Amino acid sequence: MRRLLIRLVPLAAAVAAVAPAAAHPGVGIVRDASGNVYYTDLSRVWKIDVLGRKSVAVPGVHTHELWLDPGGALYGEHLWYEGDATKAWGHRVWRLAPDGSLADVVPARRGFRTDYSFVRDGAGNGFWHVGETPVRFLVRGAAGEVSVRAVCRDCRDVRWTTAAPDGTLWFVDAGALRAVSPEGTIRTVARGLSARGLLSESTGARHALMGIWLGPGGVYVARFSTREVLRAALDGTVSIAARSSPPWSPTGGTFAPDGTLWLLEGSVANAVRVRRIAPDGRETIY
Repeated sequence: MRRLLIRLVPLAAAVAAVAPAAAHPGVGIVRDASGNVYYTDLSRVWKIDVLGRKSVAVPGVHTHELWLDPGGALYGEHLWYEGDATKAWGHRVWRLAPDGSLADVVPARRGFRTDYSFVRDGAGNGFWHVGETPVRFLVRGAAGEVSVRAVCRDCRDVRWTTAAPDGTLWFVDAGALRAVSPEGTIRTVARGLSARGLLSESTGARHALMGIWLGPGGVYVARFSTREVLRAALDGTVSIAARSSPPWSPTGGTFAPDGTLWLLEGSVANAVRVRRIAPDGRETIY
């Protein structure tokens, strides 16, 4: 999986932005075809090039998510709060081209992002969900048409999602890992993924599970509350794929084709780092 693709929920965006950064850090980390890695620290987007050199790719942006299109362009947003005088929020969506040029694809406007998704499948279809009971999973096609992929009447708290190249949508629902097939069938893959840990007081139950991405052997979920990365096989078997050492905890990840895991980690002190874990277990910290 070469990119991390997360959900789009207007209400959840508001919760994410007003919650302490320690309780709801960014999850966006992606790797392009050349091997460059990009990640967010909620104040800027960083780049780690193929030689391991770190630089700022996009300054001054508050984005929890990132997306790479097939051509290698990087997308994210900038979300801001205008202040207590107006109590209004605003956002814009930006695009960093492979040649380094930066431009907005959605200009600055008030409100939360409700019509542009970073959750994309291999065909470029964008996914998001609306409602609480029931939850409707929507998809926007390449031509801009919007349709309902599925309606979930037993969903309790849909959080992070990721899209597979074939259009399967994976999502976390109140501690369970579930999937929506391209035909709209919903199934539960694994239950009981949430767990209390030393960080439970700072994260809260809704943020115990953070980023979700695809990788070798199944679907990976960053369990921030216990400093662990879970791997859920397609048969529902759950195992621990990686652990983070205090004060760090995983928030998102992506895999290189050779199986190297690039793990985004945050701390309760609002620090952010990336840990590269090679298939032989060797680690590099950025």
